[in-house]
Amino acid sequence: MLSHLDLRVLALLMLSSGLWVRCDIPSSLCGAYMEGDVNIAILSSIHSKVINLHKRTRPQPFVCTDFDLIPFLQSLGAIYTIEEINNSSLLPGIKLGYEVCDSCASPTKALHCVEHLLAVNGSLPALSDYSDFRPPVKVLLGERYSELSIAIAKLLSLYLCPQVSTASSAPVLSDKLRYPSFMRVIPSDIYQAQALVKLMTHFSWNWVGVVYGDDDYGRAAYQSFVQQSAGTICVDFEKTVTHYLDHVDVEKYIKDAAKSIRESRAKVVLLILKPQLVEKLFKEMIQTNTSRVWIASDAWALYRPLTKMTDINKVGKIFGFSFTMGNIPGFTDYLRNLRPTPGARNDFIEEYKQLRLNCSLWPRDCSTDDVLYAVDLREAYMERLAIYAIAHGLRTLLDCNHTACSGDNNFPPWKLLESMHSVNFTLDGTRYFFDENGDFVDGYDLIMWQEKDDERIIEIVGKFLLKKGDVEILSEYQSINESLPLAKCSDPCAPGTAKNQSKIPCCYNCVVCAEGKYTNGYDFPECLKCPDGKWSTPGASECEYFQEIFLVWNDSYPIALLVATVIGLILVFTSFIIFNVHRNTTVIRKADNTMSCFMFLGLTVSFASVIMFIGRPNEHQCRAQQALYGLGFTLCVSCILVKAFRTFLAFLAFDPDKQHQLKKLYKPVINLVLLTGAQGIILLFWMTLGKSPGPDIKWPETGLKIYVVCDEGSIIGFVVMHGYIALLAFICFFLAFKGRKVPHDFNETGVIIFSILIHLFVWLCFIPIYIERNKTEQRHIVQASAILASNYGIIFCHFIPKCYIVLWELSENSRASIMGRLARRIREDTATANITVLHEAGRTTPGVTSPGVAPSVNEISVISKDVFSTNNTDDFLNMDRGGTDPLVSRHLPVTQRHTTR
Repeated sequence: MLSHLDLRVLALLMLSSGLWVRCDIPSSLCGAYMEGDVNIAILSSIHSKVINLHKRTRPQPFVCTDFDLIPFLQSLGAIYTIEEINNSSLLPGIKLGYEVCDSCASPTKALHCVEHLLAVNGSLPALSDYSDFRPPVKVLLGERYSELSIAIAKLLSLYLCPQVSTASSAPVLSDKLRYPSFMRVIPSDIYQAQALVKLMTHFSWNWVGVVYGDDDYGRAAYQSFVQQSAGTICVDFEKTVTHYLDHVDVEKYIKDAAKSIRESRAKVVLLILKPQLVEKLFKEMIQTNTSRVWIASDAWALYRPLTKMTDINKVGKIFGFSFTMGNIPGFTDYLRNLRPTPGARNDFIEEYKQLRLNCSLWPRDCSTDDVLYAVDLREAYMERLAIYAIAHGLRTLLDCNHTACSGDNNFPPWKLLESMHSVNFTLDGTRYFFDENGDFVDGYDLIMWQEKDDERIIEIVGKFLLKKGDVEILSEYQSINESLPLAKCSDPCAPGTAKNQSKIPCCYNCVVCAEGKYTNGYDFPECLKCPDGKWSTPGASECEYFQEIFLVWNDSYPIALLVATVIGLILVFTSFIIFNVHRNTTVIRKADNTMSCFMFLGLTVSFASVIMFIGRPNEHQCRAQQALYGLGFTLCVSCILVKAFRTFLAFLAFDPDKQHQLKKLYKPVINLVLLTGAQGIILLFWMTLGKSPGPDIKWPETGLKIYVVCDEGSIIGFVVMHGYIALLAFICFFLAFKGRKVPHDFNETGVIIFSILIHLFVWLCFIPIYIERNKTEQRHIVQASAILASNYGIIFCHFIPKCYIVLWELSENSRASIMGRLARRIREDTATANITVLHEAGRTTPGVTSPGVAPSVNEISVISKDVFSTNNTDDFLNMDRGGTDPLVSRHLPVTQRHTTR
C-alpha cells in the first residue's frame, strides 16, 4: 500500500499535470495562464517584432523581439480585472480563467495564436456545423492593432466566437456582415476622423500633410479623414510607409516621407502610423532640425517611450486623440508587488523583471525604468472595461443572481456573443453599452504632449464627445491657441477681417471689416454687424462696450506709487522718532523741533493723498485727493516759511528798526494756523460753492476705452489751490535767499532753497504734462508722482541730513563743539567793531582803554568772553520765546545796543 507521503506526492503530481495541461507548448504561444470555469483568451502583442518575418521560406516557429511595455501593461490590467471579478459577487460560484498569447504585432503569428487557443485536443476540428463547438476559451480579448484584429475576426466569424478589442478602431470592423463576432469598447475611426477634422477646424488649420501606414488600419483611417474633411481641409501631400518594422526598405520609406514634410508649406502633419515608425520619423526630423505640429492617431497618441526620446522637444507641438481613459482602483499597488497569482503562471512578468534588471528595456533612463513610470497606467483602463463587459454578458448567460449562477459554464461561444450584444452596465459612475455595430459610443480625450525638462508629459487638454460632435478645450488650456503656428494655404484671415474666396477652396484673400462690423474668428466668409448697443472700430474682432480704465491696485504703476508712499511714510516716522529722542541736542534745537513736528504731520497727510489716486474714483475720493494734498503740503511749506522768516530776521540784524517791526509778525504757531487756514478756506469755497472734484468719463476720441478720472471740477479752484502753494514757496525762496549770509551754524537757508527749488521745478514740469494727459488715467500718475517728488525733496533736504548728523556725528556737534566753531567765526567779525566802540565811548568800562587807544589783548579777551557766554548763546537759540537776539545785540555799537535793550 502507498504511504500517506506517497499519496500526497501523487496528488501533487496529478494536480500539477492538470494545471499545466493547457500550456505544455512553447511559451511563445502561452506566456501566461490560469485555469478557470470560464476561460478568456487574451491576445496581446507584448513583443512588437518577429525576426526575419519577410524572409520566411518555410513555416518554422516564430521568434519575437522588442519587449513592449504598453501591451504588457494592458495584459496585466486584464488579468488584474479578472482576479478582481473572481473576488467579487458579480459571478458567484464562477471562476474566470485566462490564457495570454503573444501575437508579436504580426497577423500571421496572431492566427497561429488563435489556432492554439481554439484547439480541442491539440487541433481545430473541421465540422460542417459549429453550433455546438465548445472550445476551451469562450471569448477572445484583443488585438491592439486593427490589421491583426481584422485577420482574427475573419477566422472567428466562422465560429461566431466573440472577440472584444480595446484599441482596434478601423471602420471596416463595424461591418457586421463581414465581422459578425467582432466587438470593441471604443468608437470607430469614423468618429476619430470627425474628431481630427474638428480639431483642425478649431485651430483654423486647412493645409496639412498626411503620413499613414500601408496596412488596413492606415488606409482606412486615411480614407475616413479625406471623406470627413472634404471641402474644409486640403491635403498638401500624402505619403505611405510600410507597416512592417523589419521590411528591408522601411528606412527608405521614412526618408521619403521626411523629405516631403520638409519641402511642404504645411505646418501640420497627421501621422497614422505604428509608434515604432513614428520614432524613426522623428529621428529624421531631429537630425534635420525640422519642427511641425504633429497630430497623433490613437495608435501612438499615448506611446510613452516616445516621450523619453532624445531631443523629443525639438520636433514641435504634438496633439492627438486617445480613447477615454480612467484609473483602475488598486492597480498601482498590484504593480508594485508584481507577481503571478497563486495557481497561475506568467512568463512575461519574469521576462520583464529580467530585462529591467539588465537595463535592457530603455537604457537611456534605466534608473526609473519601471512600468509604474514608463507608461501611463490609464492605458489599461479599456482592458478593465472590456473584461467587465464580458463578465456582464456571462452573468446574463449563466442566469446569475447574488448567490449563484445556474447556467452551464461549458457553452458554445456564440451564446455569449448573443448575450453581450444586450449588456448595459455602469462602471466607475459611467454607463456603457454596445450599439448595433458592436461599438461603444463614447468619445475621445484630446491630449497634448507638454514639454517638461528633456521629456514630454501627456496631458488631457480637451474632449470630443460624439453626442456634441465638437472639440472642447478645457478652460485652463485655452491659451494654447496663441502658441500654435499657422497651417494655411493662404495667410489666415484674422479676426477683424473676412475671406474673399478664390476658386481654390482653401485659398482666399482677406478684407478688413468696416467700422460697425466685426469677425471674432479666423476665415469668416463675411463680416458681421454689431448688435444694438455695441460698436466696433475698423478691423475689430468683436463689438464691445466701452472699457473703463483707471488705476487698479494690482497694476505696476499703482504698486510703484504705493511702494514709494510706504517708503516715504517710513522715512517720516523714523525721522520723527529720531528728532524726539534727540530733541535736546543743539542740532535739533536749532532746527526748531516744534516746526519739524508740524512738517512731519503735513508730509504724512500729503503722502496719504497719494493713496487716494488708486482705485476707481468716486466723489469722496476725488475730493480727498486734492484736499489732503492741499492742506498737508501747505502746512509743510508754512513751516518752512516760518523757519525762513526767522533766518530773514537774523539777516536784518544791522537794521534794528526793521527787525523790531518784523519781529512782531514772528508768531510761529499763529503763522501756521493763518497760512494753512487760508488754504482751508480756498478748499472750502472750491468744494462747496464751485464745481467740486468728482469722477468723470473721458474718451480720447479713438478706440473703445474710456477713462474714469477725477475731474478737478472748477479749474479756478484747482489753480488757486496750487497757486497758493506756489506763492508760499516763492516767499520761502525769497526769504531764504535774503538770509543766506547768516552765520552757517545757525543757517538753514541752503536746504530751504534747494527743497523749494525741487518743488517749483517738479510742479513747473507737472503743468504741461498734466494738460497733455488730461483725457487719460495717466493724469493721476503725473499728479501723484509730483506729490511724491515734492515730499521726498523736503525729506531729503530737511530731515535726512540732520538725522545723519545726530546719529553718526553727534560727538562733533555737541554744545561745546558748535559754540567753539561759532566763537571762532564771529570773533573775527566782531573784534574790530568792539575796538571801535571802545575808542568812541572812552573808558566807561573798567579795563577798557580810552578813545583813540587800541584795546589790549586782555581787553579783547574780556569782550569775547562776554559775547560768547553760555547764557547769551542760549538766548539766541531760544529766540522764538521773545526778546532781542543777543548775538545781534552784541554786533551793534554800544549806544545802539543800550537803545535796543
